[in-house]
Amino acid sequence: MRASKESHEVVNQPPPFEGIDLYTTDAALTEAVAREGGADAAERLTAFGIVCGSGEAFDRARLANEFTPRLKTFDAKGHRLDVVEFHPAYHEAMAISMAEGLHASPFEHLLTPGTAAHPGANVMRAAGLYLAAQMEPGHCCPITMTHAAVPTLLLQPDLAAEWLPRMLSRHYDPTFRPAAEKTSVTIGMGMTEKQGGTDVRANTTRAEPTDGGIGGPGREYRLTGHKWFMSAPMCDAFLVLAQAKGGLSCFLMPRFRPDGSVNAIQFQRLKEKLGNRSNASSEVELHGANAFLIGQEGRGVPAIIEMVTRTRLDCAISSAALMRLSLANAIHHARHRQVMGRALVDQPVMAEVLADMALDVEAATSLAFRLARAFDRAEDTRANAWARLMTPVIKYWVCKTAPGLTFEAMECLGGNGYVEDGIAARIYREVPVNAIWEGSGNVMALDVLRVLQREPEVAEIVIEDLTPLTSGDPHLEAGLHRVQSILYEPRLLDRRARMLVEALAVVSAGAILRAHAPSFVADAFIATRTAGRPGQTYGIGIDWANARAIINRAFPA
Repeated sequence: MRASKESHEVVNQPPPFEGIDLYTTDAALTEAVAREGGADAAERLTAFGIVCGSGEAFDRARLANEFTPRLKTFDAKGHRLDVVEFHPAYHEAMAISMAEGLHASPFEHLLTPGTAAHPGANVMRAAGLYLAAQMEPGHCCPITMTHAAVPTLLLQPDLAAEWLPRMLSRHYDPTFRPAAEKTSVTIGMGMTEKQGGTDVRANTTRAEPTDGGIGGPGREYRLTGHKWFMSAPMCDAFLVLAQAKGGLSCFLMPRFRPDGSVNAIQFQRLKEKLGNRSNASSEVELHGANAFLIGQEGRGVPAIIEMVTRTRLDCAISSAALMRLSLANAIHHARHRQVMGRALVDQPVMAEVLADMALDVEAATSLAFRLARAFDRAEDTRANAWARLMTPVIKYWVCKTAPGLTFEAMECLGGNGYVEDGIAARIYREVPVNAIWEGSGNVMALDVLRVLQREPEVAEIVIEDLTPLTSGDPHLEAGLHRVQSILYEPRLLDRRARMLVEALAVVSAGAILRAHAPSFVADAFIATRTAGRPGQTYGIGIDWANARAIINRAFPA
């Protein structure tokens, strides 16, 4: 029997979550960008926010993640190909983000000698990435790595002179051919090996000079070994670590040899990942692959850390962005879904959950853009101290907060959130990668300890900066005192590293919100996060706060 028309009538379902200006509807973002030095980009970011929040953008993301990259190892005749094919939607996302300069804009002044970067270049670029990650986060991997590779490449001026003009081009060129024949290039990274993981000094890939054993900075080497994870394998070159005679060293490894032939980089497989599916991650073998030394032999970790530091900033930016997208989607649903005669958002228990999540979203956004400002002011001692200490701190807290928040946001949609028809499930799968990539939680905590051991003065500078911002608020003062008490018990630091990192992140977020956010946001965050939460889930202990004001600030009706 044919079902009656009435049985298929669609009622009480929210309209599609699309056609949103992701920039101007995000007060936490627009205010952070303005105060941290990016106000000049407001008009451009507004236009980009409309592009990234369009129905076309969200459909593009769906296609890029449903039709995942495919590895083609051989051609029909058995010749090695080692190429990865992507859905056109992925290439469209790459073209949009590169046209916006998200892969290069803070360094574009290098193309014109004698000019300086805009004083808010990193904040502006971070805001664009925040929007692009909401459009489709997987493609942001090669965007991030190309941007982050520039400081490492600048350590070898001759290589920088050759590669930077194409790295800084805003024209996306996905063709597979030598870099000299392309209008633009992207850069990937290959550090991890299966026996070492995070311990990159355990790498066994060998590097041998091609000039009879002389070698040296900028010279050509051959690399032989295996990389367990090499991200974005269709990039035009990769920064990799390998053991040279002088120790662990950093190399630029192009996809093509100087003579124009394909380099000896053989893809074994693409990784099957929980999320981040639009982006390919590969396992590779290097069979005498040609590569060029960056800096001195044995200085591989200091060279690659220039890249890693900026990728960690991007992890925090994109996690904050996905938190905000999840929250906005949940608020949109709650405003349009009726339960027991009124909108979900008007049910106090739901309003308190949404408002509670909004506090973490604004805190994450404020921390991430405060960190981006530090990169713009790297020559300033205080800003540099903030970047040195707070990069792993902020990466830790923001990226660890994101999975729990995106799950709660998905639950707000009920079954509609769990199915693949919307964006909630895809975001939930995506967010763990930022907590894992470029150092998981324990790695971030240990990096903070290393900074404290090598540069104890940076902690003093950060504490000095926070002291006036916390003064007069008993919760923040107590939180800062807790941070100091951990710092001044060096015997226990190894065991309390994660406690220190989380405490420092929360008191910093509270201090920034107290200085810049509306009181109904700052007071609620400080009271619930620094005084001890009465429960482990969202929506508990916030019944006294102005939930409606917090929700409307997070995503205006």
